[in-house]
Amino acid sequence: MTNSNRKETKAVPAKVKTVPGFSLLRTAALSTAIIGTLYQAGQQFGFSLPTPQFLQPKPGPLPPLAQVIDQRTFNVLPYVPPASQYNAFSNPFTLPGHTSESLLERPFHVYDPSFIALLGPDPTLTRIAVSEKNPLFHEAVVWSRSTNEAFFVQFSGHQDAGTGLNKSAIVQKISLADAAAAAERKKAGAADEDTRVPVTVVNSTPQIINPNGGTNFRGQIIFAGEGMGDDIPSALYVMNPLPPYNTTVLVNNYFGRQFSSLNDVAVHPRSHDVYFTDTLCGLLMDFRPAPGLRNQVYRWVEATGALTVVADGFTLPNGLTFSPDGKYAYVTDTGVHHGFYGFKYLEPATIYRYDVLADGTFDNRKTFAYVDSAIPDGVHCDTQGNLYAGCGDGIQVWNPSGTLLGKIYLGTGVANFQFMGTGRMVVCAETELYYVTLAATGAVIESEM
Repeated sequence: MTNSNRKETKAVPAKVKTVPGFSLLRTAALSTAIIGTLYQAGQQFGFSLPTPQFLQPKPGPLPPLAQVIDQRTFNVLPYVPPASQYNAFSNPFTLPGHTSESLLERPFHVYDPSFIALLGPDPTLTRIAVSEKNPLFHEAVVWSRSTNEAFFVQFSGHQDAGTGLNKSAIVQKISLADAAAAAERKKAGAADEDTRVPVTVVNSTPQIINPNGGTNFRGQIIFAGEGMGDDIPSALYVMNPLPPYNTTVLVNNYFGRQFSSLNDVAVHPRSHDVYFTDTLCGLLMDFRPAPGLRNQVYRWVEATGALTVVADGFTLPNGLTFSPDGKYAYVTDTGVHHGFYGFKYLEPATIYRYDVLADGTFDNRKTFAYVDSAIPDGVHCDTQGNLYAGCGDGIQVWNPSGTLLGKIYLGTGVANFQFMGTGRMVVCAETELYYVTLAATGAVIESEM
């Protein structure tokens, strides 16, 4: 029953009090600033947040030195040669409609539009040092922020280097200011021979024997030394980046047993424990004896000295890195390449990803990527968690889901490289050394710098 005498009333909206100058736009800007601050804190203190869509970098125009690669153009080829004619260690694949020269002319190859944001508007590639035969520019590329220098090492055991049992490989460095000046000269039109920079040999005291992998460590540099012959064991060394480059051995055995050939080393972003790979490179290059241990990944805890195995089951474990938040470990397996003993095409040329558990152990191995050119050697991440790997045609880049984003194409192999902070990278291509500028920022661990 209704009361017909009751008057119907309409709700009057409440008056909204406004603050002068405050708008939706300012609210969005403030929110973005707060989120940005949280991201910076996460980088410093070791926690992570998912990246909101509106903070994801947006692709811009195609840079002058970049070209789009459409994989649909070579999904079907008129002729696909057998493995006896074309395989992992043939020359890099020449894409349909391209030549070797055209691929090098614009060396930043875009496979996914999101790669453009990582490159920025004007990426550059400058060859800053050349060696006729001796592979002086091989591995262990490390950024010394305090000295504004890049350190790297010669190839241990290569015939053209004369290293191995004859002599130990050397540590070297360049000034990043010199490299940046060389890149500017190239942009101004300088010829290739006018972009060279001085390369200095670093005489560590005592000497690091056959260094291979390297990374920042407590303000210094830690190197994985491969050892030499029967009596000089493989070891982890730590070196001061300042003269006289004092060195200390951190670990050189596993319960009294020699390692085979320590290859790469990385520090976990949260625990700051040291992880390293042990493989057969010394044996395959004829300067280390037959192994007494499996090919494995180890974890060393500085505070207690505890040394444990966290992963095995590899053919030849090689490069090692962690995602910026420390949740994942990436390990490359270069089993297809057996050094002086040839190639085994059914073995891995693969990057594996592991979950890193709270106790520091590895779990849930996943095939992250199988590379199309030679092997994946050194690996590093940028601050967005994208993974970069030195491969047979240059540097290849994947997003955290394993999608190939693009390549920094050199037409030759890259064993290792490293970001030098924001927007720059040094690349070791055996007899050639390159300086790259781009928009991406390398993931660093502040405590180790």
